Amino acid sequence: MQQTSPASRRADAEHNRDKILAAARAAFAVPEAEVSMAEISRRAGVGMATLYRNFPGRRELLEALYADEVATICAAAETIDAETAGAALMAWLRGFFTFITGKRHVASELLKHVDSLDRMFDDSRSRVMAAGRPLLAAAQRAHEVREDVTLEQVLDMVHAIATIQGDDRYLEPILRTALDGLRPGPA
Repeated sequence: MQQTSPASRRADAEHNRDKILAAARAAFAVPEAEVSMAEISRRAGVGMATLYRNFPGRRELLEALYADEVATICAAAETIDAETAGAALMAWLRGFFTFITGKRHVASELLKHVDSLDRMFDDSRSRVMAAGRPLLAAAQRAHEVREDVTLEQVLDMVHAIATIQGDDRYLEPILRTALDGLRPGPA
């Protein structure tokens, strides 16, 4: 009988976790879908025991999905070139918009399992703010973005647009107009 090393077992476990999250992300991307844990298990190609070993319940799975997406948007702020501060901020804000529009279903599902005042939401917002502040500050120092707005105001604006009902063709001109409004006017 062949023995597997602890490192190999950890790699397999991590691979299964990633497959489950990818399957759940795809399943929850469809707003009308009622996604069961069994459906996620099937899509991921893992057994129910593996699913529940990684995520004991629906809440834990939703929290992991949400946390992964927050980590992605925060990491994106670090990888954007600060040389083009205004363009970097705009690219990051578009990523934030995509995050909000793409996670509406996950967030609403998650709110069924936790209170909207749950610390997780505050922590996530704090992390996103910390990631975005240097981008806004750099864009403002370069005079590419108005100096009279805060990151909180800008993210609230993008979030509000993301909650408008409509498809990308409807929302894109609204977002573009709002982002254009961040540019400083003539002196």
